[in-house]
Amino acid sequence: MSAALEWLRQQRCPPPKARPLPAPPAGATTTAIDDGQDVFEMLRRLRERGPRKATPAIGTGPIDRHLPGEEIAPGLWRHTEHRPSLVAPALLDLSALARPARAGRRRPAPPDFDTPIARERLWFFDTETTGLAGGSGTRAFMVGVARFGPDGLTITQFTTATMAAEAAMLEAALPSLDDDALLVSYNGRSYDRPLLSTRLTLARLRDPLRDRPHLDLLHPTRRRWRDHLPDCRLATVERQVLGIVRNHDLPGSEAPAAWLAFLRGGSAALLRRVGEHNAQDLASLAALLLHHLEHVAAIDAPRG
Repeated sequence: MSAALEWLRQQRCPPPKARPLPAPPAGATTTAIDDGQDVFEMLRRLRERGPRKATPAIGTGPIDRHLPGEEIAPGLWRHTEHRPSLVAPALLDLSALARPARAGRRRPAPPDFDTPIARERLWFFDTETTGLAGGSGTRAFMVGVARFGPDGLTITQFTTATMAAEAAMLEAALPSLDDDALLVSYNGRSYDRPLLSTRLTLARLRDPLRDRPHLDLLHPTRRRWRDHLPDCRLATVERQVLGIVRNHDLPGSEAPAAWLAFLRGGSAALLRRVGEHNAQDLASLAALLLHHLEHVAAIDAPRG
């Protein structure tokens, strides 16, 4: 074994000769290079210099986490605004709008709509959700409710700032639904109302929406303008019929990302714009109802 090790040592190449360090330039001061002294000298200089101050990053600062309104429960915010420009008559005849259309025949209106209704009974609602996937995986993170009063339209919005606040939002939003209230929405019969009913069931809460009289303005809008508008989306109707132009509106498709970014600790700026979008949807819904009623009244007015 020792002979083999000796043979291996002989096969190793001899280490290259170290090149001599260049001589320092004339007049330059030299420092004695001793390993131990050099390390201690470096530590002494670092101690005298002190800790280095971190350069502040550009654009850092407190994150805007402000949500309008007040926090009425952990993670649940309520915001109320009033729009005095939307004043409705004390009694509203919704029979022509609630009457189903079948093969050109005018069927009678449902019993809940066959007589004039007090404006205070109308319960406008609209939701902002995490997507259009449907089923139990989609949740509502904002519920907007609007009610007519003698001096205009009052809009109340409930926004969840945490995942756990959804049940509290449903419990806070639905008590404003009186026993004689009538639901008014835009495509809410097919989307918003079933979604809220599903979330109420999952939260083990009573569902006051399922059997409530419901006027979905999408259907009379389609009957009236489907041959005159490129589509019957609320944004199209409010722009081409009501003359409402939204400036810097956040599209509804971006609402889920805005809410999720806020949950992850991001800014509330986009989530506030979601609230503005939701409030305008409710105001446009009320304005569209009044526009329909004016049209019906003009048709039924006696011609002199």
